[in-house]
Formats: sequence, C-alpha cells, structure tokens
Amino acid sequence: MINWLKTEWQNLASKYCNNTLAEELWAEIETNYTQKTRHYHNLAHIHNMLLQAETYKTEIKDFEALQFAIWYHDIIYKSSKKDNEDKSALFAEKRLKSINFDSKRIENIEKLIISTKKHELAIDKNRDNAYLLDIDLSILGSDWDTYQTYISNIRKEYIIYPDFIYKPGRKKVLKHFLDRKTLYFTDVFRNKHETQARENLKKEIELL
Repeated sequence: MINWLKTEWQNLASKYCNNTLAEELWAEIETNYTQKTRHYHNLAHIHNMLLQAETYKTEIKDFEALQFAIWYHDIIYKSSKKDNEDKSALFAEKRLKSINFDSKRIENIEKLIISTKKHELAIDKNRDNAYLLDIDLSILGSDWDTYQTYISNIRKEYIIYPDFIYKPGRKKVLKHFLDRKTLYFTDVFRNKHETQARENLKKEIELL
C-alpha cells in the first residue's frame, strides 16, 4: 500500500514540481499520517479514498484538485482539537503554493478540505465537493464487521477521553448525521450506502 501511495503522490506532484520537492512533500505526508495516535485517519484511509475517487473520475470536474484535497484533508489531526480541518486547509495552501499550483484551484481545495469539518457542501451544487464528502463518509455504509473495526479505531483515537465524556459526544455526532435528510450528496452513494449507513449508526448508538 505504501509503495502504491508514494507512486500516486509522485505522479501527481511531479506534474507541478521537481522530484526532490515531491519527495520532501511525500515524506511529510507519510510522517503525519503514520503517527502512532492515528488508528483510522491514516494512510489506509487516504488509500481507500483515492481508490474510490478513481472509480468516479469521469464524474469529477477537477480531478487533480480533488486528489490534493484527499491527500491533505486530514494532514493535521488531533482528537483533542476542533480546528483540524482549518489547519489542514492552511497546510495544504502553503504546500501547494510551494509547487506553484494555480491559486484559484488552491482556494477551491481549501474549501473542499474545510467542508469535511461538518460534512456539508462548502460550494453549493458542486459535484466535486459532493464526491469528496461522500467518499470520506463511505465507511458509514460498509458492512457491520468493517464498521465495527472503524468505530473501534475511532475510539482508540479518542482514548484520552473516558467513556462518560466520549459516549455522549459520539452519540451527538451520530444523531446529527441521522437527523439529516440524507447522509450522502450524490445519487450513486445514496443508492449504494444510505440504508446500510443509517442501520450502522442506529446500531452503534444502541451499543454506546
């Protein structure tokens, strides 16, 4: 997986910078996503998202911008903080400026990353934004065994919090999603994952 990810990154970044800088940026990405506190928001998550994005490539307007948004959307992640997405967006802006990526596209990437904070469209009726959010939350609609592994890994990331703090907070998040008209923004993800995702969320709430 690591080799595949490194190759994918180099293929993308080398279009805009030399191999040395691409290597430096990869090393930074790998270091951040392999921190020992990351049990879910890690390179496996990025790998999964990139593979899914490839599946819907023909539906996406600016595929490279979406790829960069995936790479950087969780680059900063601390379970004790509430500004991870804002910091990740700023981090992405600095790094993408260093490779002379187009400024308007960088602005779009920042909006895409920040939209993952509340999982709401930052750019109204934007298909790329919709696909990013749906891909990011596709885990919610996975089979129950996979979902159980996911919630176990999320709990490990929040291990600093005792159950009496974690459980009410987690329930609030899950109920927020259930209260939405739909969890997913694209027809393809709604058709594929919506029903299973709602079942999983309800089941997890019962277990908390």
